[in-house]
Amino acid sequence: MRKILIVGAGQSGLQLALGLQTRGYEVTLMSNRTADEIRSGRVMSTQCMFHTALQHERDLQINFWESQAPKIEGLGVSVAAPDSSRAIDWVGKLDGYAQSVDQRVKMAGWMETFAQRGGQLVIHGAAVSDLDYFSRTYDLVMVSAGKGELVSMFGRDASRSPYDAPQRALAVAYVHGLGPRPEHPEFDAVRCNLVPGVGELFVMPTLTTSGRADILFWEGIPGGPVDAFKGVKDPAEHLSLTLELMEKFLPWEYARATKVELTDANGTLAGRYAPTVRNPIGRLPSGGLVLGVADVVVANDPVTGQGSNSASKCAASYLSSITSHGDQPFDEAWMQSTFDRYWDTAQHVTKWTNAMLGVPPEHVLNLIGAAGDLQPVADRFANGFNDPSDFENFFYDPEKTTAYLSSVTGASAGA
Repeated sequence: MRKILIVGAGQSGLQLALGLQTRGYEVTLMSNRTADEIRSGRVMSTQCMFHTALQHERDLQINFWESQAPKIEGLGVSVAAPDSSRAIDWVGKLDGYAQSVDQRVKMAGWMETFAQRGGQLVIHGAAVSDLDYFSRTYDLVMVSAGKGELVSMFGRDASRSPYDAPQRALAVAYVHGLGPRPEHPEFDAVRCNLVPGVGELFVMPTLTTSGRADILFWEGIPGGPVDAFKGVKDPAEHLSLTLELMEKFLPWEYARATKVELTDANGTLAGRYAPTVRNPIGRLPSGGLVLGVADVVVANDPVTGQGSNSASKCAASYLSSITSHGDQPFDEAWMQSTFDRYWDTAQHVTKWTNAMLGVPPEHVLNLIGAAGDLQPVADRFANGFNDPSDFENFFYDPEKTTAYLSSVTGASAGA
């Protein structure tokens, strides 16, 4: 039985550990927190998982909260005009619903499941020296803890990392009491509100420790008016500032948020990081090698909501690479080819996310505007969140965008 160590108990680390466990591997999972500490701790993310990522969980039968979490059937885009009215407003329907489960709920539950199934769970904040020791006793060591000392083992890939500084200041609040969007009260949707030159506000339904809730998530351009949360420690002040900015820039979202309250005292989060692609292989002082997983090696800004999706897709890809490798050594060549296989998918996420962080070119503005009049365009854009590779066909190249919009217009005229 092959022995595998996974350091980090997030979406990718736990999904991979549970998957390997069902395949008969002897898995040790190292986490710096217990399940109870995770469950009662601070919110960690704004996860909205689309169909493909959710299917990876279903395939492993670890979709424990699917019946409880809100079914997100649409994805809407609104663009604020200078007078704070809506210049653009539409919603695309998803082919398969999305869902968001607070990672405090999911990671704690998965960790307990892993232990109940006989997995070796070690509660320890691992350092490089720990991995140096452990690498001698395991067939494969993988690092899926995306922050801290361990990440420094994986060098930045400058050719795939155009930004060397954070492109957004992030601020999250989990709330109860948000009213429905009056235009579409009949179904749940993620709402992407774009304020040109200022940033973005995302609103998404979720399942949290206290049941159904909504996430208010500001992404502010550094130095701009939404980059205002640094040093805000008090959760109530954080929420008040969130709402104040909504009232100023996005009054249609503020109108349904006048009665919200935080889900819990740990329901806020703020920070920033530079989107970075790293080399996938870490070298230990003793010469041993470790493989980076998910956002250890490909960390994108959350502006396109891909973090947990990418983590799920990476875990599924790595699981396939490991199980198909049989008893052969997990050497440097295998590690590189395993990452390259994942990068085939991840590169589309990185390209699209980095594009969305910049000022959109005219043809993209035309595309987003056309979606307000052409439902097939809105639907295709929305479903690109599930499969970002499709943006190659109609998003980046002005000629492809024009040809696509002409084909839809022609089809609409002929219908």
